[in-house]
Amino acid sequence: MDDVVSIDTLAAVAAVSLLAAVVVGLFPRLLVPQVVLLLAGGMVLGPHVLDLGTAADVRVLADVGLGFVFLLAGYELDPRLFREDAGRRAVLAWSVSVGLALGVVGVLAATGVVRAFLPVALGLTTTALGTLLPVLREKGLLGGRLGRYLLATGGVGELFPVLAIAVFLGSQGRLAALASLGAVAVLSVVLGLLRRGVREGGRLAAVVRAGQDDTGQTTLRATVLLLVALIAVTDRFHLDAVLGAFLAGVVLRQWVGAAAPQLEAKLDAVGYGFFVPVFFVSSGMALDLASIADTPLRLLLFLVLMLAVRGGPALLVYRRVLPARQRVQTALVSATALPVLVALAEIGVRSGTMLPENAAALVGAGVLTVLLFPALVVALDRRPAVAAPVPAGGGPGGG
Repeated sequence: MDDVVSIDTLAAVAAVSLLAAVVVGLFPRLLVPQVVLLLAGGMVLGPHVLDLGTAADVRVLADVGLGFVFLLAGYELDPRLFREDAGRRAVLAWSVSVGLALGVVGVLAATGVVRAFLPVALGLTTTALGTLLPVLREKGLLGGRLGRYLLATGGVGELFPVLAIAVFLGSQGRLAALASLGAVAVLSVVLGLLRRGVREGGRLAAVVRAGQDDTGQTTLRATVLLLVALIAVTDRFHLDAVLGAFLAGVVLRQWVGAAAPQLEAKLDAVGYGFFVPVFFVSSGMALDLASIADTPLRLLLFLVLMLAVRGGPALLVYRRVLPARQRVQTALVSATALPVLVALAEIGVRSGTMLPENAAALVGAGVLTVLLFPALVVALDRRPAVAAPVPAGGGPGGG
């Protein structure tokens, strides 16, 4: 039967999740992000090493975890950033990346190295904001001027490729993809109207306020319902749910208003405490290590292209607003990618347009960006690690 969770595999995944957290706690100077330990643990559990289970054994929970990754990323993003210089420059940098990606992948396609032109090109323009958030927040990099630029470039690099993927690569065709985007827009309007409809002095508002911090946990349950419903509706292919989850996170922060910090802490607990680790361990289990070992040069090629195509434009676009060291940090953050790469590889393999060795190399390169680039960003920071402040009205500080 589909979507049945193997309790034995889930137990092993939970053990890896706990072990990763303990290792990070025992070795605070370790620059390796926890997500890398989760991925590595998944590789060890998977069919290529210990063979204790497969990604399919926990797929339904991993899909919810992927939804949480993007929900928390959207919840972290302040839409007002796009009215600032940080947002405008982020859009410009991403646009330059798209032009470079189309040119480079066009050459690779002409020489027969790449068959799935559009998935690979879009893969070179992505940024793993949701994956980076825990590291950036823990190291105090989300505060101040640099934090605004990092959030903007990460938000654009996560949202825009997902929008493009939904429109051009959705499994149900462009019409269905546009209908999906329209449905998300309608959802945003409905949530806004609901907020206005729940009067502060009304009985429903009183029930919500009274239950949000006791055993009822009304706001948290409503958020989980929203996320799971999005995944259920788009079960035919979860990438559309990724888009919905990201935009729902953006809308949700505006909807909860003053209750945002309390809900944020609860979402952190549920998401990072369980579902998100399941997604990353599952991704490690699904990684085709044999294909990577057979064609290591492809992995290195994609790694270099990610840094050059996605990170390179940041060195120029932010030249007049950030010093050289912070521009390098922004470039490294921009070039860090993984969750969308996993989805793109799955699209290419399912449709038969992407060579299996390219899918494995693309995901493997994404794993290396997560392993290397955040550690370099932290190493370049000259300030002691402090918790990032939370600006009034929502912004950095969560997810």
